[in-house]
Amino acid sequence: MSAVEKTEGTVQVESCAAPLFYRQCKPASGDVKMSVLLLHGIRFTSENWLKIGTLETLAGVGCRAVAIDLPELGQSKSVKAPAAVGELAPASFLKQVCEQLNLIPVVVISPSLSGMYSLPFLHQHQDLVRAYIPVAPICTDKFTAEQYQRVKVPSLIVYGDQDTELGAVSLHNLSNLANHSVVVMKDAGHPCYLDNPETWHKALLDFLNKL
Repeated sequence: MSAVEKTEGTVQVESCAAPLFYRQCKPASGDVKMSVLLLHGIRFTSENWLKIGTLETLAGVGCRAVAIDLPELGQSKSVKAPAAVGELAPASFLKQVCEQLNLIPVVVISPSLSGMYSLPFLHQHQDLVRAYIPVAPICTDKFTAEQYQRVKVPSLIVYGDQDTELGAVSLHNLSNLANHSVVVMKDAGHPCYLDNPETWHKALLDFLNKL
């Protein structure tokens, strides 16, 4: 693993009155292979990705990894969300985040709550998305099988085998994505990446290496 550089900062997007907080890890030297945006669930923040080593793992293999705190959560608590929880946010929200942070084309990692942000972005701006890695996201039922089939972005569907609710529902819907593979994490629940970071990192890097 190469040396990495860790930073924190804020990013201002047009649709938000206050800036969003983010954490970043990138290679200390050399070219960046790809940019990865990490989102999070309602009970979590960007700090979780830092604590389990995902940001550093990605940077260690040449990726620029940026994890934001979503509106009204973590250190972005003062930022008003562009949509109510469970409703689809405007696709322009993540588009602006990625443009402001120079992440395009972007790999999006999207667990749970963050589906309300990532799915509209994926469907409306797939030309900006290098790959999509959903981890039992919400809002998958708000798109039709035909809409999913029109998405050609390479996708890795990840879920824990103990996640019988969102995991099962999201798998059913996301399996309509035209170019997808699936990783089932054994003995893992809804935030399966927290239950077994080692397995999560292996699945993540194996997928990214094929892009």
